[in-house]
Amino acid sequence: MSARALRGRRVLITSGPTREPLDPVRYLSNASSGAMGFALAAAARRAGARVTVVSGPTALPSPRGVAVVPVETARQMRRETLKRSRAAALVVGAAAVCDWRAARPARVKLKRGPGALRLTLLPNRDIIKDAASRRRPGQVFVGFALETGRAEARARAKLARKGLDLVVANGPGNLGSSRARVALVFRRGAALRVEGPKTRVARAIVSEAARLLDEQRA
Repeated sequence: MSARALRGRRVLITSGPTREPLDPVRYLSNASSGAMGFALAAAARRAGARVTVVSGPTALPSPRGVAVVPVETARQMRRETLKRSRAAALVVGAAAVCDWRAARPARVKLKRGPGALRLTLLPNRDIIKDAASRRRPGQVFVGFALETGRAEARARAKLARKGLDLVVANGPGNLGSSRARVALVFRRGAALRVEGPKTRVARAIVSEAARLLDEQRA
């Protein structure tokens, strides 16, 4: 990938997990560290882009030269992403967003009792799908599909359903790891498989996204 592949372009990335409160001290979340999202941000920055990351909670240091917007919940992430998505040439939904949130988080700590605790969960909106539905000409949208089986087939279905240009199919073993094994699924043609450190995988994703942007201009 050329060091100027994204020169002057705005790139927006969602990263990390979200946290959905159950009470003041407990929440629903997942094992995402945010490493892939930050690796993508660093790769895009090296390619000359102006990069903003909307990030859920992470212990990682922010990439140099990248603007980070911290959020906690999926609804916060959606709001901050949609504020910025139309201004970006490339939008990458790399966050591991919780699909569900508590209908009514408790205002006080839930106490243990002898019976079962019943929770009512509501679905969160699909952030990358909502952003792609507002696309303007020339934009490229990249999503991630974390699956436990038939990852490529399900990623291809998500590609069409969400109106994306590229979907990165991966598995739960990538969460919290410094390495990743993914398949890049495009609208046309065979999937591209990439494996290695997340920094290497991120460069491959950004390179393919930059190529798709150039094709939009042609």
